[in-house]
Amino acid sequence: MKKPVSKDDLRAELEAAMDRFLDDGGSIEQVPQGVSGREGDMAPKLGTRDLFIEPKATRTQIPEVIAALDARRRPPKRQSRRSNRGPRRKLIYDDFGEPLRHVWVEE
Repeated sequence: MKKPVSKDDLRAELEAAMDRFLDDGGSIEQVPQGVSGREGDMAPKLGTRDLFIEPKATRTQIPEVIAALDARRRPPKRQSRRSNRGPRRKLIYDDFGEPLRHVWVEE
């Protein structure tokens, strides 16, 4: 079983990656809080937003396809009738609802 990665392991891995980046000549630029990464007045690029701008499309039902799908559905299973296998045990209760005894009953 694999050992789950702890936060200390992730921190150490990130620290090592930053050290390698800085050793290879990379530099870290401090960006003031509140500054956006987008240039100018560009709108955010969200693909899902475009879906909700268009008006809702109407759907046309195809009666032949719906009829074919309904015909392929399995009919509900019939409840199987119990065959006469012989006698069965029945519990007899007294007037107060207490079980008294079992008897065998033919059906």
